[in-house]
Amino acid sequence: MFYNKKRFYVLSAVCSILLAATAVAEEKPNLLFLFADDFTYEAISALGHTDIETPNLDRLVKRGTTFTHAYNMGSWSGAVCVASRNMLLTGRSVWRAQAISQSTEDERKAGRLWPQLLKSAGYDTYMTGKWHIQASPEMTFDVARNVRPGMPGTKESSYNRPRENEKDDWSASDRSLGGFWNGGKHWSEVGADDAIDFIETAKGKPNPFFMYIAFNAPHDPRQSPQEFLDKYPVERIKLPASFLKEYPHKDAIGCGPDLRDEKLAPFPRTEYSIKVHRREYYALITHLDQQIGRILDSLDKSGKADNTYIFFTADHGLAIGNHGLVGKQNMYDHSIRVPFVVVGPAAKPNVKISAPIYLQDVMATTLELAAVPKPSTVEFNSLLPLLRGDATSSKYTSIYGAYLKLQRCVVSDNWKLIVYPEARVTRLYDLKSDPLELKDLSSDPAQTIQKKELMAKLTAMQAQLGDSLKLDQ
Repeated sequence: MFYNKKRFYVLSAVCSILLAATAVAEEKPNLLFLFADDFTYEAISALGHTDIETPNLDRLVKRGTTFTHAYNMGSWSGAVCVASRNMLLTGRSVWRAQAISQSTEDERKAGRLWPQLLKSAGYDTYMTGKWHIQASPEMTFDVARNVRPGMPGTKESSYNRPRENEKDDWSASDRSLGGFWNGGKHWSEVGADDAIDFIETAKGKPNPFFMYIAFNAPHDPRQSPQEFLDKYPVERIKLPASFLKEYPHKDAIGCGPDLRDEKLAPFPRTEYSIKVHRREYYALITHLDQQIGRILDSLDKSGKADNTYIFFTADHGLAIGNHGLVGKQNMYDHSIRVPFVVVGPAAKPNVKISAPIYLQDVMATTLELAAVPKPSTVEFNSLLPLLRGDATSSKYTSIYGAYLKLQRCVVSDNWKLIVYPEARVTRLYDLKSDPLELKDLSSDPAQTIQKKELMAKLTAMQAQLGDSLKLDQ
């Protein structure tokens, strides 16, 4: 009798501990991070870009809160995605992220990368898709599948095209050309398959999950099944309002024909070539949107949706014909701004917040949700106060942007100053009255004081962020 009683007490104690551990695990929300590549803030129908079909991203916008002014801080290389992802995963601002970009394996060993911090709080961690930093993803996450390089392989025929009245040797739906179809199935579909499998695995486990679903789309080569291309006949594609045949300072700012992204389309730009590139961009986005819909459906069916935060954003935007540019290596909003949508218990439905943020704030936000103290190495900020309605909690009075030693910008109080040090040129835009940045006011005498004040803010931010570039303007 004594033995059975003792056994009963021991078993009861063990059960209580397990139940308590399960309860703690359930208190922490699941985290689903959906990450696109080269996805400009303009390219969601529900946010005003009605020429493109994005029913599932629209669904997220309606269910959650959208930060309408989310920025990437910049890049030390032509591969802007490298800098963006280093900042995202380490929490450091651009130049400090550069300083450790070749030693992020050491960061992993020290346990300081984003998924590792969540792992320390009891999260099961899953990853698929584009990684693009030095640390091993297989050693960083509990599960890592189909880890992808910076971009799908491409062919020479995808560049310097199309030329009107000439044969185009590239076909965006030709599976034999590889790229997104390397391996036999489109990479966006593979990423969705992995995410759905992760959700199926996680729903039977007591721990909360963190899923890092990093799509390569809509990066070039912009390939999608023909049915998606058929949604966008070239004759129905509109040119962007800022279309130019050639950007006047392209070479001095590092955006000439030598830059890989820019040589995708011919110089000078033609209306036809830009329409074709935009058509292929839209098709790839709509195909990606379909895959995101599959993931959302799976999450809803899993029973985990009510306690899951969903974040959708991208590493940077893309010009795709705006201002005579095609790539993302510039300081215009189409390239430095991204969509940023949050769905979850603290995110009010169909709400827009215009306070400026950086996309890398997602890391600090999830750390707060997981009750992980923010390490001193993390320079970005949690968005939870803003999500909860505290409009005074915005941490950024100004936004900083940089590209190599060739471009700098500051955004403050609906004004943007762009500085091109080598070209010795500035650009000034009133973003409230001119959100598409069509009218440069830098030579307007009436804006001399405004320009001087913005330059002072930019140099102050340079000092704060460890940017030693001299701006002699």
